[in-house]
Amino acid sequence: MKGDLHSIEVWGEFACFTRPELKVERYSYPVITPSSARGIFDSIYWKPGFYWQVESIIILNPIRYVTLKRNEVSDKAPSDRTIQAWIRGDKQPEPILADGTGIDNKGRTQRQTMALKDVRFHVTARPVINRDNNGKPIKSVDEQFIRRAKAGKCFQRPYLGCREFVAFYKHIEKPIEKGLDIDMEIGWMTYDIFNLNTSDRSNNRMYSIFWAEIHNGLLSVPPFGHDSVKKERVRG
Repeated sequence: MKGDLHSIEVWGEFACFTRPELKVERYSYPVITPSSARGIFDSIYWKPGFYWQVESIIILNPIRYVTLKRNEVSDKAPSDRTIQAWIRGDKQPEPILADGTGIDNKGRTQRQTMALKDVRFHVTARPVINRDNNGKPIKSVDEQFIRRAKAGKCFQRPYLGCREFVAFYKHIEKPIEKGLDIDMEIGWMTYDIFNLNTSDRSNNRMYSIFWAEIHNGLLSVPPFGHDSVKKERVRG
């Protein structure tokens, strides 16, 4: 079951939607990915039982790249099992510090980032009931999203690829059909990193991609269950 179509305008000073094949020195896609767009809708309103199906992304500002040097840490985030042990108190948490005294003492690393500058997108999505739905009516999801979006509310601050790249948004009553005069073949693009058919995203990692093309500034996104979306379950 699907809900109504909703539109928001998203913008920010910087953005980086990293291409996975160029992750050592980060290089951004020229447009926001469906997973990042879904994350912004999630930050406005999400509960178990449905997911946001992004249907279209429209480019409103010219595509501009800027080179940044960012400080990162080499340590990976702990596993879910380790985090649960911390919560239970069975194990003492180990901090990740940039001065080289954290886990494995790897410390800080500097990386070049080819990011986007002064981005603005028009994103359209609709809620779709998944198999974890507990009877919550889809109409209620539509109503609560509109109420929160019009008031500018969010559960957490939305961001544009990286958490330090803050995103701003506003609710749009009537969706538009095209953006800038941009035609581009992006190629294989990240669709999402989770299995959207279930709300348990900690144990159901699924990497998906699709062939992305921009016509008249519009990137059309196929449904998650469409044959054109290639999926592979992530193990471990």
